[in-house]
Amino acid sequence: MASKDARDRARAVLKDARKKVEKLAGIKPFLIDISLRENPVGSRVGQTIEEKMAILPRLREFGFENISLGTLDYAMPDEPEVDDDFMRRLRDTGADLRGCYAFTAIGLKDAHGVFTPDPSQIKLRDYGVPNTVHEIYLSRFGMQGMYDLETLKRSIPASVQWLIDHVKGENGGPPRIFINIVDGCDAFAERPEETFDVLELIGGLPVEGITMEDDRGTYMPFQVGAYVAAARAILPAPKKILVHLHAGGGFENASLIEALLNGADGAWGGLPKQAAVIGHASLGELLANLARVKNHEIERMFRLKELLPLATRLQVLDERGPVPDDVPVLGNNAYRLSLSSFRQRDDRFMDLPPERIGGRYRYRICPVVSDAEPVRGRLAEVTGKAPETYSDAVVERMIRLMRRDLREGRRIDYDEPLHLLRLHYRATHPHDAPPMERQAAHEH
Repeated sequence: MASKDARDRARAVLKDARKKVEKLAGIKPFLIDISLRENPVGSRVGQTIEEKMAILPRLREFGFENISLGTLDYAMPDEPEVDDDFMRRLRDTGADLRGCYAFTAIGLKDAHGVFTPDPSQIKLRDYGVPNTVHEIYLSRFGMQGMYDLETLKRSIPASVQWLIDHVKGENGGPPRIFINIVDGCDAFAERPEETFDVLELIGGLPVEGITMEDDRGTYMPFQVGAYVAAARAILPAPKKILVHLHAGGGFENASLIEALLNGADGAWGGLPKQAAVIGHASLGELLANLARVKNHEIERMFRLKELLPLATRLQVLDERGPVPDDVPVLGNNAYRLSLSSFRQRDDRFMDLPPERIGGRYRYRICPVVSDAEPVRGRLAEVTGKAPETYSDAVVERMIRLMRRDLREGRRIDYDEPLHLLRLHYRATHPHDAPPMERQAAHEH
């Protein structure tokens, strides 16, 4: 038997985990949705202006108060994008732009004190967008060929002041400004002291706070959590800290949770999963994971029962194809039950039944593990008949036949309707296998 000290240590570890869940359950996250930009960046086809005009009200109806309208292209500012046309259209039609942002690049102040605004800042002013996420680089690779650290330190206050002087914010006030450190994780890893200097500088400016990215998705969750905690030590509340995490190494959602636990106020991202690299810690997945810990704030903020259908619609629009089956939470297979014990229940800790985010359970056949419920449920989907139409005895024979087929070297996709119906026929007519069935068995 373990000693009392060992049990006390074990209880302390479990208590710490419960406290983390409680913290996540009580968070009211600050979110900036960028489905109008992030998802087209990773898309095969992008978005047209008419599609953007249709998407914006859907995002508002779902509950997003802060929405990025796009990025005012830094690399080729003289060649307008759809984002430019979209913002001009909104301006010219008198659209309500409260809560709207656009991404801009920092302007530069030279050694003689002359400040030159970036073309994106001028566009922000001219398009009437009231708020901005203002981007800088801090790592050596990121800054290479753009500016040095001293130029950056001169330029940040000057660029912020230019925005305040020239951009009309909401209700006649100043613009809301976030400083986005595009290479934030790199900066903390490579040059923490210089990063602290810049954060202290930002802390004295009239900005909302900072955002920081892992723009290749290469940092592990504990590293992201540490960088956020370090940033929070330098930038106390009410300055906000947001994160944006790409899916390079598969850490993105875990890293986002670590960021929230270590002092981040929220995130920016698209509602669907796809993004500039191979996906990102999407706001759809974040909202689902906060719903998983029974966070009641997001239930008040958002129409959660529209989450799954809205995120799916947006991804299908951007890709002109289906959501990949095995994407967590939002993918087709996330809620296609292959084994009855995989069913998530509302009365079980950490489960998230699909009905809470606007989905429903469906079924798929995996010959190695599928038991009676998914076999019966998939039959009902394929035939349109009630599940109880199929008796326990017939379903059991179907499962036995799948196992025997595999043992005899036949690999058959029983989730496919024709093969499933043939399997059902074999189970109900064990001595009367049809010619097509014999041919299919031979082919496999």
